[in-house]
Amino acid sequence: MSGPLTLPDPLVRWRLLLGEAAESCIACPAGAASAADEALEWLYGRDPERLARGERQQSQDRTGSPDGASVLSTPDWINAIHELFPQEVIERLERDAVERFGIDDVVTNLEVLERIEPSETLLRAVLHTKHLMNPDVLTAARRLVAEVVRRIMEKLVTEVRQAFGGSRDRRRPSRIAAAANFDFKRTVAANLKHWDPERRKLYIKRPAFISRVKRHAERWDIILLIDQSGSMVDSVIHSAVMAACLWQLPGMRTSLIAFDTEVVDLTADVSDPVELLMKVQLGGGTNIAGAVAYAQSLVVNPQRTVVVLVSDFYEGGHDTELVRRVQALVSAGATVLGLAALDSAANPSYDRETAARLVRVGAHVGAMTPGQLAAWLAEKIAQ
Repeated sequence: MSGPLTLPDPLVRWRLLLGEAAESCIACPAGAASAADEALEWLYGRDPERLARGERQQSQDRTGSPDGASVLSTPDWINAIHELFPQEVIERLERDAVERFGIDDVVTNLEVLERIEPSETLLRAVLHTKHLMNPDVLTAARRLVAEVVRRIMEKLVTEVRQAFGGSRDRRRPSRIAAAANFDFKRTVAANLKHWDPERRKLYIKRPAFISRVKRHAERWDIILLIDQSGSMVDSVIHSAVMAACLWQLPGMRTSLIAFDTEVVDLTADVSDPVELLMKVQLGGGTNIAGAVAYAQSLVVNPQRTVVVLVSDFYEGGHDTELVRRVQALVSAGATVLGLAALDSAANPSYDRETAARLVRVGAHVGAMTPGQLAAWLAEKIAQ
């Protein structure tokens, strides 16, 4: 390897940007620039748009190129980009390899898995390809899953605990000085007399805080129904971590049910999101009504039950049966929340017609980040 790539002159940068198609006009110099060109061509030479324009593809299974240049294996490529490029470029290249070009051995090759940086992109890829892995590779993949889950949970557990610390009651001031309960508007109003016009500063002599409502001691049941279809993989990941966070809260009983055409109760693993995710089987059809029917069988006290249905609402079974069962849950007193997305971006793609029918029978439907879901649940439970 030729060492890290320093910023080349503008002409060479254009050569790297344009790829092999520009070789006849702009020669790529030897050294790090040539190695970077080879690594980029290994990946982006697969682009079907380039093939349509008549440019040659340097595919993964080539044994040599017309000019006799060496061809990288996947482990070689991973090692090369980690030596040549900064971290943000590495993450983009690895993401494109998995998501754009479907290079499965990025996550099914033991050597690669031991080298690659854990990320949510890689976690999604592992969930899609874990059935292709031998035991040694699966062990390495599990370590990757555990690290990504740890990072997600580290952030999410704080959001959940803050949300369930008690809902804020703006009608009642509090003498307990806590940053989470700081009342900005009331503080400003109470301290306006301390405004210094010369220094243009407001001096706070008496900060104001909001009270929080104590939680009821009676247990609440949270039933998470998770659609396992391939398009829902981000929501599956965050639902698993969310379930583990809720499971840790006192006075909460959390159930997690995964479904496609079949229904699988994963509640026994809800405290271990890594184990839970390794049992998820992505893909297949969708029978949402069947999952809701299973949720109905778990309801003991409807007035203290929240059913969270995470799905794109593309029903492969009977949509009329789905609407009827959701209506029955709502009529019995349960709260039903349909989430078209549960992830850090909360960008939904879903069957709006089916979602609208569920809203008409009393369900709440939207898209949320995990933190927003925690706050929503906390407010519902406080009512």
